[in-house]
Amino acid sequence: MYNYYCKSLLTTMAQKANRRFPCPVCSASLDVRETKKRKPYVVCDPCGVQMFVRGSSGTQRFESQVARADVGTAFDRLAEMERRYRKKCPKCGKAFWINPDLAETSWFDGELTGYRCPEKGC
Repeated sequence: MYNYYCKSLLTTMAQKANRRFPCPVCSASLDVRETKKRKPYVVCDPCGVQMFVRGSSGTQRFESQVARADVGTAFDRLAEMERRYRKKCPKCGKAFWINPDLAETSWFDGELTGYRCPEKGC
């Protein structure tokens, strides 16, 4: 009985140790931790972001996002967004996120055709 309990406890701990979630600011992969009251949270030290999830509906939604991130979909989506919308100015070299004010779209199909650097004078 003791061995079964220890084995199931270690399995549960290993599953929780492998849970990852992307930082909402820098997209870094973060470990999902639990508070003393068993509520999930993440901490990104470089950004200084701490995200605590409260309430049963919030916890359930967060857990579903973590499950999707385990499969790789959340990180893949973030990587795809960064590939599409984080550009580098060819003149000044500054990296920036494209926003609707900077984007130029095709009148024909609405696809992104170009962008402008947000730096003044560039």
